[in-house]
Amino acid sequence: MTLVLSRRFMLSCGGILLCAPALATTEDTPKPASLAGQLLVAAQDMGDPRFRQAVILMVKHDKTGALGIMVNHPIEEMPMARLMKLLGQDSAGVTGTVTVYAGGPVQPEAGFVVHSAEYHANGTIDIDGRVAMTTDPVALRAIGHGTGPKQSLIAFGYAGWGPGQLEGEMARSGWFTVPEDPKFVFDMDRDKLWDEMLKRRTYPL
Repeated sequence: MTLVLSRRFMLSCGGILLCAPALATTEDTPKPASLAGQLLVAAQDMGDPRFRQAVILMVKHDKTGALGIMVNHPIEEMPMARLMKLLGQDSAGVTGTVTVYAGGPVQPEAGFVVHSAEYHANGTIDIDGRVAMTTDPVALRAIGHGTGPKQSLIAFGYAGWGPGQLEGEMARSGWFTVPEDPKFVFDMDRDKLWDEMLKRRTYPL
C-alpha cells in the first residue's frame, strides 16, 4: 500500500503541484557517480520556476534515471488526524501536527515519508544509512501514535528524470550537489536552507 492523496487536497495546494515535469533531451555527457544520498541544489540561475531555490534529497540515481524529494518547499501545516483522513486512513488515536511539503511536480498525489534511518517498515528504502524513505501509510500511523521515526518529513510528489536527463542538466550547470546531512533534511530553517547550500556546494558550476 502506498500513500495517495485526494485530488481535492491537491487542488487546494496550488497549481505548481499539477505541472508535468519539463522534458530534457538526453545528452552524450559523462555520467557522474550515483547521486543517491546527496542533496541536489538548484543553481542561482535555474530557469525552471518549479525548482527555483530547490533542495532535493536524491533517493535514486542510476542508468534508468533519477528520483528525489524536495525538502524545502512546505505547503501547509495540519493536524496529523486530518492528513490521515485525507488519505483514507484510520485516524483513531492519532495526535500531533505535521507540515506537508511539495516533494516535486511528478505525481503530486503520491506521498513519501522521508525519515531517520532507525525506523523501518514495509518497503522502506535506506538511502544512505542516516536517512530513509517509506511510502507505506503505516509510517504515518506510527508517527501519529508516537512510535515512528525520531525525525520525519512528509512530502507529496517527487522530482524525476529519465535516463541521462539529470546528467545533461548538471552539465549545463543547472544543479550542484552538497553532501547530505540529516540536519539539512530535518532541522534547518527551510527559508535559509538554499542559502546555506550555496556555501557548501561540491559539484562545480
